[in-house]
Amino acid sequence: MKVFTYTLLIAAISLFALACSKPDTVTVTHNGPTPALSPAAATPDEFANARATFKKSCSNCHSEDGTGGLKTVDGKKLKVPNLREGHALKHPDDDFIKQINKGGDGMPAFKDKLTPEQITDLVRLIRHDFQGK
Repeated sequence: MKVFTYTLLIAAISLFALACSKPDTVTVTHNGPTPALSPAAATPDEFANARATFKKSCSNCHSEDGTGGLKTVDGKKLKVPNLREGHALKHPDDDFIKQINKGGDGMPAFKDKLTPEQITDLVRLIRHDFQGK
């Protein structure tokens, strides 16, 4: 009977020690992809809307990278200015805004197609993305 009591006592102490030493854990099952945190997600792109406007309204002639070049638009051959170098670097922002609003030299006017804010944002985009300013 003593052996049985000692065995039972040792078993109880072992179970108690095991229960006390095991850390509490919670298991969460997630069946979808784990979203990654990227620097882009943490910092919104202040030029996102201007890039979309440029792609929609400007890239046909000026190319997506702003290099321009010889283009045929509506059956007319045009020499489209490069926004990355040359004269574009020397023009003040007001000249860009005026050109975008009124058009000229084969460029259509955008004053009735874009808001003043969109036009200002386009000039900021040109300075930032194409001219590194």
